[in-house]
Amino acid sequence: MRIARAGVAGSKSQIQVSRTGTSAVRPAVPAKLPLDQILLGDCVESLNGLPEQSVDLVFADPPYNLQLENSLSRPDQSVVDAVDDDWDKFASFADYDKFTRSWLSATRRVMKRDATIFVIGSYHNIFRVGSIMQDLGFWILNDVIWRKANPMPNFRGRRFTNAHETMIWAARSADAKGYTFNYEALKAGNEDCQVRSDWYLPICTGGERLKDDKGRKVHPTQKPEALLTRVLLSASNPGDVVLDPFFGSGTTGAVARLLGRSFIGTERDETYAKAARDRIAAVQPLPPEAVASAPSKRTEPRVAFASVVEAGLIRPGTVLQDEKRRYSAIVRADGSLALGNVVGSIHKIGALAQGLPACNGWTFWYFDRKGAAVSIDTLRSTMRAEMKEAAE
Repeated sequence: MRIARAGVAGSKSQIQVSRTGTSAVRPAVPAKLPLDQILLGDCVESLNGLPEQSVDLVFADPPYNLQLENSLSRPDQSVVDAVDDDWDKFASFADYDKFTRSWLSATRRVMKRDATIFVIGSYHNIFRVGSIMQDLGFWILNDVIWRKANPMPNFRGRRFTNAHETMIWAARSADAKGYTFNYEALKAGNEDCQVRSDWYLPICTGGERLKDDKGRKVHPTQKPEALLTRVLLSASNPGDVVLDPFFGSGTTGAVARLLGRSFIGTERDETYAKAARDRIAAVQPLPPEAVASAPSKRTEPRVAFASVVEAGLIRPGTVLQDEKRRYSAIVRADGSLALGNVVGSIHKIGALAQGLPACNGWTFWYFDRKGAAVSIDTLRSTMRAEMKEAAE
């Protein structure tokens, strides 16, 4: 998925800075975004033709600059099909840094203010990429380790097996506070546990691997769809525009189509682009209900416990207890709770009862309904449903 070599020093595609503060001349902005299209050509030139702040998420799989000097053989003397294409070769680290700065600058320009970017790499390049990202103003949110379930062994036995790749997840800038992160949905799909920053996934093999009519790999570094699925589900919503500056075999586009997102890809190799188009055309999108964004608790209206009492959903004088019935408090008419002689909010009294600095009272306190313990959070949900109905 890493095929375009962006502008080098002196090329027309290189971003220019004016000493007078005026904007550099850019290609004409298209009337609308080229959604679900692969732009054939140099990635920086293609990106410079897109409107500013027009994409919601970026997944970038740039050349890793692997610096392979000799062929690699297995113990049986068969040659490993390694990445030795011209697009992954650079004359020096300085050349690679110029390339990286060029495509990252062009990419940042087209990212919306609250957009985020994933850049994947190996130890050969990811640290240089991360440094340049910080220089350009990106704000790193996480580094995510893709731990490979089936990595290639280290045949020479001189190093640890390279069993992972690193993704840098970053916001466009430090003040981008409204970026998409589908925390609740990810947690719900992970046994109600927070999703960690180390992802255990297999490399692309089997029927998913694109091959030509002679059985050869169409692309040497095709990423698994499971990896892109997790990226898109984590940091985008249905209808969002996902950009891939190094489109390659089209994994980003295939997953975007499956999950109800739009994509824009840039790719300079026609063979890869054709394979990607054919692949994406064969994808059957999932039904909308299977990919709809899960409601986020952070976006739901705030409800005070006093409002629940005022609405008559719970009566003053009701005894509240925790789920294990260790602590008890009394609901007061003003929506506060009484724990002995101490009066406070549902949160403060919950924390005080446990001897803790903080507590979510909505999930801590329960009341009795016909012999069954019911969370007071169900009352908040009822209030929110009524508020939504009234607004409609």
